[in-house]
Amino acid sequence: MSNSNVDNEKEPNEDEVASMKEQALRTLLSSQARLRLNNIKMVKPELAVMVENYLIGMASQGRLNTQITDDQLKLILQSIQQPKHDFKINRR
Repeated sequence: MSNSNVDNEKEPNEDEVASMKEQALRTLLSSQARLRLNNIKMVKPELAVMVENYLIGMASQGRLNTQITDDQLKLILQSIQQPKHDFKINRR
């Protein structure tokens, strides 16, 4: 029984992970980029999670040297989003 308590103490809970993620994003993103990401989070939460994970991954690999600006975030969003294709079938 005590083993399960020891295991739970070693792993951070969801609140701790969320606060660590927020802190990392606060340092990685400019204020305008953070605002844009928060707006996206309200409309498309799955896209916001993908972008957050991408940014944190890039930072952990040391690929981000400066803060991400709003324009840079727009480019990242365009590269992550799946292009929508409209298919039109004409029957004869």
